[in-house]
Amino acid sequence: MKRTVAAGFLLVLGVELMALAARDRQVVLIVTGAALAVTLLGLRWYLTRETEPSDAATYSDDAAESLERWLARTETLISRAESTRRDWDRHLRPMLARQFELSTGQRRTKDRHAYHATGCMLFGDRLWEWVNPENVARSGVDQPGPGRAVLDDILRRLERV
Repeated sequence: MKRTVAAGFLLVLGVELMALAARDRQVVLIVTGAALAVTLLGLRWYLTRETEPSDAATYSDDAAESLERWLARTETLISRAESTRRDWDRHLRPMLARQFELSTGQRRTKDRHAYHATGCMLFGDRLWEWVNPENVARSGVDQPGPGRAVLDDILRRLERV
């Protein structure tokens, strides 16, 4: 933009100098007006070219891609909740424990008793066993996971914090 304006200014200045150097001084006004008109038309073309709808299309494409990624992640989480306990322990439990730590401010490494007390208070004993990162099953990992209803209840309680 700055280059276009500077080039237009130099064009008008150059045309005026050439018209002043010529013997016929009556054309100075006409030639300068024509140079100014060309400069303004070029500037208008430059400005309209910059505001094409491709920018809006890029933003909407980014939003659509982001929504598709979010939907894919959500479907994956739901399928893991309805899968085996091994999938729950590997994928959902760490994510839920991390969200619990972020939302409550309790860190497991600082005070384990306060961490577990906060978890039991927020989720209750039934749900805390599915969020507690120390409750990973060593045996019976092929048992079914708790399911979508438990995941939904845990997420609702985290949302209330």
